[in-house]
Amino acid sequence: MPLSKRMAAELIGTFWLVLGGCGSAVIAASSPIGIGLVGVSFAFGLTLLTMAFALGHISGCHLNPAVSVGLVAGGRFPAKELPAYIVSQVIGGILAAGVIYFIASGKAGFELSAGLASNGYGEHSPGQYSLAAGFVSELVMTGMFLVIIMGATDSRVPAGFAPIAIGLALTLIHLVSIPVTNTSVNPARSTGPALFVGGWALQQLWLFWVAPMIGAIIGGGLYRWLGREHPTASALVHPAAGGEGL
Repeated sequence: MPLSKRMAAELIGTFWLVLGGCGSAVIAASSPIGIGLVGVSFAFGLTLLTMAFALGHISGCHLNPAVSVGLVAGGRFPAKELPAYIVSQVIGGILAAGVIYFIASGKAGFELSAGLASNGYGEHSPGQYSLAAGFVSELVMTGMFLVIIMGATDSRVPAGFAPIAIGLALTLIHLVSIPVTNTSVNPARSTGPALFVGGWALQQLWLFWVAPMIGAIIGGGLYRWLGREHPTASALVHPAAGGEGL
């Protein structure tokens, strides 16, 4: 599959992930029929699950710079294609945040200062958790996410179920960590809203790049050692190398 098409798939998939996940938090979480923390958690999981089935066979459906980096660490993705994937993912996240902002601002009383589902720590954490707590949460959650992704897509696992396991993993991650940082585990998801909110959201954005990236490298490396897999065993290698995607 040409890199250009895989980049387009990553952009579209990340757009849907941020639109569905952050959109649910901004528009539906506190509406008269509010979906709350549980609903937002499932929204993120469902967006990933649906895109994994729809686009996994095209790009591998990373939709997350940290996942792409973790897959490089795990021997599942070529480092030379990282920049193209990350740029596509970030653009998708920014476009989705723009759509959310446009829709949300159509309601009287909307205030961008509410955060547009931005991630934060300290006074900007939903539960007022510290920088250290937020860093550890993002690092550990992303690391375990990579272990689940790589394990679920191992060739020794029954095929076809990986999107379900990975989508449910993202749901669980949000159920645990929304109170801590509003849950990132995805630098592209964090960057889109932060660019529109500015101020504190941009000042704290560094954590939601650094912690997920470190966690992803640890998780990817850990499964590479733990699984002792054959170099060609993966459903998440990029399609041009013979993988089948999610």
